[in-house]
Amino acid sequence: MKKFFVIVFIVFSANLIGGQNNVDFKEVDALYREDQFYVGATYNLFGNKPNDLKQSGFSLGFHLGLIRDMPINKNRDLALGVGLGYSTNSFNNNLLVEKNKVDFNYSIIDESVLSFSKNKLTQHLIELPIEFRWRSSNASEYSFWRVYIGFKLGYVVRNSTKFVGDTGDAKYVNIKDFNDFQYGLSLSLGYNTWNIYMYYALNPVFSKNAKINNQNIDINAIKVGLMFYIL
Repeated sequence: MKKFFVIVFIVFSANLIGGQNNVDFKEVDALYREDQFYVGATYNLFGNKPNDLKQSGFSLGFHLGLIRDMPINKNRDLALGVGLGYSTNSFNNNLLVEKNKVDFNYSIIDESVLSFSKNKLTQHLIELPIEFRWRSSNASEYSFWRVYIGFKLGYVVRNSTKFVGDTGDAKYVNIKDFNDFQYGLSLSLGYNTWNIYMYYALNPVFSKNAKINNQNIDINAIKVGLMFYIL
């Protein structure tokens, strides 16, 4: 999956830059910019999972923010985007987080021994998206194709886990074993209102302090969904 995102990133970048030689220049508004607000929803997955780690239910993510669109050519269909956003993400799974007197313990729930109705990990992030943007729009065309390839840096301002099961309810907030920073590659592509969005984290959700049977928990976040852009 990681290699797929890197290959897509390189191929689209090369095609978009090279393709500009075949585009006829048209006069456009000198102040024309595009897609400066975004709102999105994703289905969240874990990558690099241990064999016994499973996800259940529907793990959701919601994303919104502002991106400063900065065209870099005369046609203004190529641009760089730098912005600021907010993201909240949940992951329903069977990774049990328990607190002892000193720190936290991590284990995979054996459902033949312990049953549960909820076991959720949640993150809230402030994000810095950086994008290379191509679109087939102009100052008077509002339905167009777009391909936005980017890198997104996020700072986790709050994390939590919640367990509801046979042994009772347990909720922990701001667990120190989470990585404070999350970063990865993003891709948005589509036509007009509907745009497919994908994000692949390049670093794990947990730090090296979090272990299962002395093995690092190297799970990373993968998000697939829809992104909507507003001028």
